[in-house]
Formats: sequence, structure tokens, C-alpha cells
Amino acid sequence: MDVNIKKRRKIVSYIILSLFSLTTIYPMVWIFQNSLKTSNDVIKSSFSLPTSLFLDNFGKAMIRLNILRGYGNSLIISGVVVGAVIFFGALAAYALARHVFKGNKLVRTLVMGSLLIPVFATILPVFEMMSRLKLIDQHVGVILPQIAGNLPFTILVISSFMENIPKELEEAGVMEGCNIWHIFQKIIVPISKPAFATTAIFTFLWSYNDLFTSLIIMRTKAKMPINVLLTEISSQYGTDYGLMCAVIVLIIMPVLIFYLLAQRQIVEGMTAGAIKG
Repeated sequence: MDVNIKKRRKIVSYIILSLFSLTTIYPMVWIFQNSLKTSNDVIKSSFSLPTSLFLDNFGKAMIRLNILRGYGNSLIISGVVVGAVIFFGALAAYALARHVFKGNKLVRTLVMGSLLIPVFATILPVFEMMSRLKLIDQHVGVILPQIAGNLPFTILVISSFMENIPKELEEAGVMEGCNIWHIFQKIIVPISKPAFATTAIFTFLWSYNDLFTSLIIMRTKAKMPINVLLTEISSQYGTDYGLMCAVIVLIIMPVLIFYLLAQRQIVEGMTAGAIKG
């Protein structure tokens, strides 16, 4: 009886998980199949499979919107953001997790509290600051807000990981004559690599997908990241749905490839964070 109940529960779990997977995967399949149709075919029947491979949409997207330049701008912005967030986040997490000082709890509370502030509530003061610094329509004007926005999550994850590193390792380092920087560099950083990998992956994805900040700050098409180019389709090419789907495919393709290459590190990092945290 118990065995039958377990089997039924397992079957129900598989059905629920399969339905959930379908709702996640099918929109991507829908976008991809419509990227291979003309705009009229998309309007007539967007749920049917394409009768032929209409690849002109990808050619138009590459030539008219200069997708490669958009990729370059996105990589510049996301690469700098990931490097800065990991560097400053690791230093802050090390100070908060491994050292007792006056105001430690207050800083932790402020860091955690900042996670609750939506980006929409900060965009006006951010825009004012970027305007005064003359960083509007500059990559740096997008990079700085994204660094600030991603630091709280990074500090929280890495500090939770560092808190569980045995103190005996640091004491052994002190006995060997290491100073604080050497202990951080040679002991803490190598052990904390799973947490660094996890936060780096999520920071890259959030930065790459951040359309809102880029729309507010950037003005020149040649400097825009690739996700902003999607807005150019709606305004410039009207209702060309096939072209729009092709651009969406080109935008999400690097993220999918990145996830497929780094999925092992993502799972390991999240598992390590869950255990250590």
C-alpha cells in the first residue's frame, strides 16, 4: 500500500514538473519557430510550425541593427560589472564575515535592507547623479548603477559562505606570518570559489538582461547594449514580428550558451551556498 502511494506521488510530481517545464520551455520554442517565418505567416498562424526556413529575419537583424556591435557593448558593460562586483563584494564580505568591529551589525542590516529597494525607486536620483557627473550616454553611466545594484546580493552570498570557513585556517596563516591581505588572498579566496562562481554567473545574467537602466541612461544607438536594440525594432520597423522574434533569439542565445557551459558551476555554487548558508 505504501509502495503504491509512493509511486502515485512520484507520478504526480513528474506530471507537475513536466507541466512546469513546458510553460518555461515552450515560449522559447514559440519564439524560435516564429523567427523562421515572415511577418504575415506569424500573424496568420503563430502556433504552427514553419513550412520553410525563412532566414532573412536573421540577416536583417545582423545588418540593420548591427547585432555584433550590440554584443560588444553588452560584453563590455557586463564584464566590467561582474569584475567590480566580485572584487568589492569579496572584500566587503570578508570584512563583515571574518572581523568583528563596531557597526558590523548595522552595516549587515543596511546591506540586507537594500535588497528590498526596487530599482524603479532609485532611478530618479541615479539619473540625477549620472547627469551631474556627465555620464549620460556613457557605458560608465550604466556600469556604476549596476555595480551598486548587484553588490548587496553578492555580499550576502559570499559572507554567508565565508562565515563557515574554519577559523583554524586563519590562525595557521597568522602563525606562518601572513598578514590580513595574504590570508584573504591565499586562504579565503581559494576556498570561496564556489560562492564567487555563483554570484558571478547571476551578476552577469542580471547585467546582461537589465533593459531598464540602459534605456534610461543610453542615448546613442552605437553605444547601446544588445537588449536595447529590441526597442529599435518596435519603433523603426513597426509590426515585423518575424524580425522581432529573430532579434529575441539572437539576444537570448548567448545567455543559453552561457548557462549550458556554466550549469555545473551554477548547481554546485547554489548547493554549496545552501549548505554553508
